[in-house]
Amino acid sequence: ATKDEAKKHRYRQKISEYMTRAEDIKKHIEKEKQDGKYHKQIRIEENATGFGYEKLFQEYLTEIVSEVWVEDPYIRHVHQASRCLLYNFLRFCEMLVKGPCKVKTIHLLTSYDEGSGRSQQISGLEEIQQSLRNYGVTLNIEFSSSIHDREIRFNNGWMIKIGRGLDYFKKPQGRFSIGYCDFDLRPCHETTVDVFHTKHTKKM
Repeated sequence: ATKDEAKKHRYRQKISEYMTRAEDIKKHIEKEKQDGKYHKQIRIEENATGFGYEKLFQEYLTEIVSEVWVEDPYIRHVHQASRCLLYNFLRFCEMLVKGPCKVKTIHLLTSYDEGSGRSQQISGLEEIQQSLRNYGVTLNIEFSSSIHDREIRFNNGWMIKIGRGLDYFKKPQGRFSIGYCDFDLRPCHETTVDVFHTKHTKKM
């Protein structure tokens, strides 16, 4: 709104400098992505909230994502419903189904539950598998006794490693407490999230 031409010139110059710098940063990040050197780290503090799956993953779920790999040794049944890690995986799948990506295939590599929980784990995963099929998504399930790492990969090159895997949420105070249904409101355990971009996504 200023009529001072000198001020106008300085403002335009500053805006131009900011725009150029923003473009340079964007190019630098893009180059790091292409070189497979991009690395971003997110620290989730003890009892922090606001870290639901959408918050954590949505930035990387672009429209071209059609295939997802999940490696987590603890996608299994725990007797308390609020700690059933199968529900965590189910909620992750729900996020993928909602888009904006067009996921067609999800690959899950996990380990067998121990003892009597194995049959419940298998039936739960099969139920998720059938439900996903109704949305045109194929879930491929594999089991490994030696898996230790936890990572999630998308076929657009993004790879996310979470120290606690998908199980970084604390047990809610009760079945009718805030945060039981909405993971954005659920307090978290302390953990670290590392985000990388690689040219070639490893296949299982």
